[in-house]
Amino acid sequence: MSLATLRSSLFGSSLFAVCAASLIAVSPAALAQSEQQKLVNEATTTFNNFVRDPDMTWFQKNAGRAKAFLIAPQVAKAGFIFGGSGGRAVLVVRNPKTGSWSGPVFYVLATASVGLQAGISVSEVVTMVMTEKGVNSLLSTSVKLGGDASIAAGPVGVGAQGEVITDMVSFARAKGVFGGLNLDGTAVTISDDWNQAYFNKKVLPPDIVITGSVKNAAAAPLLSAVAKAAGGK
Repeated sequence: MSLATLRSSLFGSSLFAVCAASLIAVSPAALAQSEQQKLVNEATTTFNNFVRDPDMTWFQKNAGRAKAFLIAPQVAKAGFIFGGSGGRAVLVVRNPKTGSWSGPVFYVLATASVGLQAGISVSEVVTMVMTEKGVNSLLSTSVKLGGDASIAAGPVGVGAQGEVITDMVSFARAKGVFGGLNLDGTAVTISDDWNQAYFNKKVLPPDIVITGSVKNAAAAPLLSAVAKAAGGK
């Protein structure tokens, strides 16, 4: 073996060893956290989309009344005759005493439906939580929207007005063949594994949004966007 070949072989082995060591040094939790952060980043974009949308005037005028926001960047609905929808969402909650916003808590959305429908659509959905009952229901292990907490579709359109009396008001921006998305009957379940990965420890939703005993600095842009639109800090 020539000297040049030996050097090349040693360099390649060293480079491989460095790469391998780097991969070993990254814990499974750190690798998983990138998925959670991607969802948080997408939730920030989704929320800002609603803030800027000229058809979401009711949402924009009443955002300051919301006690929490459940934000789902992508809720997919598909099927023919038998269909359903599902996706992931994050919850941010306003502290009633300080006005500060905390979160996110990660959730999974799932619903099944039967009807004459065809095609696939993807919607971004923001649900305004208007009552303490609505907030408390989301802090339980699982909640069925429309059952455990009342929910209604929010008024949409330029100049939309009207009083909506319900625990939650949901808004959807559809990106497919369906004109909208009805979350009534949707099961919202806490994603314990995602919460644990994002905060690097086993946590419960109240730890995140009530006592504030855990935080992740990477959520700051989302909390800032919500505070800017809905008030608080």
